[in-house]
Amino acid sequence: MLTKKGNILQNSTAPVEFRLLGLSDEPDLQSILFSTFLVIYIIILAGNSIIILLTLVDPALHTPMYFFLRNLSFLEICYTSVNVPKMLENLLSGNKSISFLGCAVQTYFTFFLGGSECFLLAFMAYDRYVAICKPLHYPVLMNRNVCMSLAVASWLSGFFMSFSHTSMIFTMSFCGSNEINHFFCDIPPLLKLACGDTSKTEIAVFVGAMVFGTLPFLMILMSYAGIIATILGISSAEGRKKTFSTCSSHLIVVSLFYGSACIIYLKPQSTYSANTDKYLSLFYTIVGPALNPIIYSFRNKEVKGALRRICERKPFGC
Repeated sequence: MLTKKGNILQNSTAPVEFRLLGLSDEPDLQSILFSTFLVIYIIILAGNSIIILLTLVDPALHTPMYFFLRNLSFLEICYTSVNVPKMLENLLSGNKSISFLGCAVQTYFTFFLGGSECFLLAFMAYDRYVAICKPLHYPVLMNRNVCMSLAVASWLSGFFMSFSHTSMIFTMSFCGSNEINHFFCDIPPLLKLACGDTSKTEIAVFVGAMVFGTLPFLMILMSYAGIIATILGISSAEGRKKTFSTCSSHLIVVSLFYGSACIIYLKPQSTYSANTDKYLSLFYTIVGPALNPIIYSFRNKEVKGALRRICERKPFGC
């Protein structure tokens, strides 16, 4: 049974609610932060929706590369919608509470979509590898059935990872403070609220992160090793530049996503810093999803061409 005194949970195995502190240590900035995050969230929804629309309606973008990009854009919309609306609510109302069940659901979908993105980015790298290194076999190796299978595999991988991780975390006993020093329910700060020895859970989470984070990352590294070797074998500088431009956008997106996520989830819990991890999480929670459509639009002639063709179809242009 739960007894609650202030923000302290006593003899509790299932707290009624948690409190997401977010940036409550900056009370004078709450309205500014709300406006900033709201604008970014609108950019994420609009930008990724445009990418989805373009890749659906323009026949020139009906290729494996843009099929995966459409999946990525949809995933980014879902991912940010899991965490950002609650963040905006907390900033606007000042009510930092989130129910135990709500926290569990948020954790589940955060890792479901995050794990799916890891593998989706790896399959996108493989697509670029086949296109550049094995162009004659590309139509066979990346046919419709293969692309569909890879996309389904990426979504299923996130489902299984998130189920196991969420089950481990929310079957633990919680005691002490119910305050989560984060924008959303994340595993590292939740482990800090757990009672007793959490070393086995920490090891399981670390192993899971290694498998579902490092494995796709190694697949990306191997793909780009082959891509770089092929590019270096091209005699003309113009040819090398043109070939590399087809995968440069993906490489930037991978760097943004893995750069912050790996620092948070692949380091020992003994080095955990709530404030550092909180700000780093903004890169893959908000900044990355907002930049992805911009990166793929401004650095991609085919996407810009598709947007121009849609504008030209309208009676009065865009």
